[in-house]
Amino acid sequence: MKNTLRLNNVLRSVLFGVAMSTVTFGFTSCDSESVEASNPTETLQASDQNGAIIKGQYIIVFKKDGNQRLDGTATYAERVGMVREMGQELLAANGIQNATIEQAYGKAIVGMAAKLTDEQVETLRRDNRVAYIEPDRVVMLAKPGSGGGGSAAQEVPYGIARVGYASGSGKTAWVIDSGIDLTHEDLNVDVARSRTFFTSGRDASDANDNNGHGTHVAGTIAAKNNSVGVIGVAYDAAVVAVKVLDARGSGSYSGVIAGVDYVATAGKAGDVANMSLGGPTSQALDDAVVAAASSGIKFALAAGNESAHANSSSPGRANHANIYTVSAMNSSDSWASFSNYGNPPVDYCAPGVSIKSTWKGGGYNTISGTSMASPHVAGLLLHGTIKTDGFVKNDPDGNADPIAHL
Repeated sequence: MKNTLRLNNVLRSVLFGVAMSTVTFGFTSCDSESVEASNPTETLQASDQNGAIIKGQYIIVFKKDGNQRLDGTATYAERVGMVREMGQELLAANGIQNATIEQAYGKAIVGMAAKLTDEQVETLRRDNRVAYIEPDRVVMLAKPGSGGGGSAAQEVPYGIARVGYASGSGKTAWVIDSGIDLTHEDLNVDVARSRTFFTSGRDASDANDNNGHGTHVAGTIAAKNNSVGVIGVAYDAAVVAVKVLDARGSGSYSGVIAGVDYVATAGKAGDVANMSLGGPTSQALDDAVVAAASSGIKFALAAGNESAHANSSSPGRANHANIYTVSAMNSSDSWASFSNYGNPPVDYCAPGVSIKSTWKGGGYNTISGTSMASPHVAGLLLHGTIKTDGFVKNDPDGNADPIAHL
């Protein structure tokens, strides 16, 4: 939230998603130490592809000067169209032909992602309309787990009970993730505003979740107060799927930025966005999140699962009064051994070990990670100002994170 420290750490590949997984009929709560000791197959599953540079693909951010045509009340589609035109003009002016523009951004940042040669990149760097250029990167979660079962009598997962819960009816959370199960009986999904940012393959057809991760996040935020399944921190709130990760849990920084850009255009002050993903530092991704937060949308960000300082990852290191970076603890308020640390940028700690929530296919699943801690805080943000209830035990940086509470 008020993150001022910046470290130039070298980041190993970061996985912000599923750390451990079990189907719904497995364990529902235990501390991270006992899970890691007694279940060696359920260890942290980091992907060595996460954060890998996508060869030949770049994110080009334009300078703010000269973008007056984007002022006013242009729709999201109109903004994207205008930036594509600006991108084509920029390429043509620099003698670059047949370059493919993969994404265009017209709100959170103004710019584009494009396939270019190294020589073309160096040419564009010299154009005074370009603020900066960085390589695009892979975002990849762990291998998805399996969902279990269908409806069962409603329960209150331990994490929800720990941070508190109340009605979120009439409020909106944007889930920038792998989509959401659009027909899950325990979720109030705003299908009309949900979007996918894939242009080919099965994930391009709609914002439905083919992985499970995004649905799990959505349930922790806002699962309905009904007679089945689980209940969310801000139960009955609307959740909007912003799909930037595919069925494998894979995407790109350029696609994630496109999702943030969409939320910045379609969301409003008082809405909340959750980002349980990330990787190596990226100025473009950080800038996009900060700009969206500047419009009044509050962002809950997973700190990451590398057991490293959170200042070495994006967007977790991003700094703004409306940005909240979240570390993870277990059911005993003890530090989750996989969680990233460092306050700043970490603002709060929340339950992230053995968290039960909704899953794709109408099911439920119990998984762990800072991905699971962040949506607890997202739900709290829908209620307004976050309070605290004690401090996490055994924080490795010696500066214990406050435990988020309603």
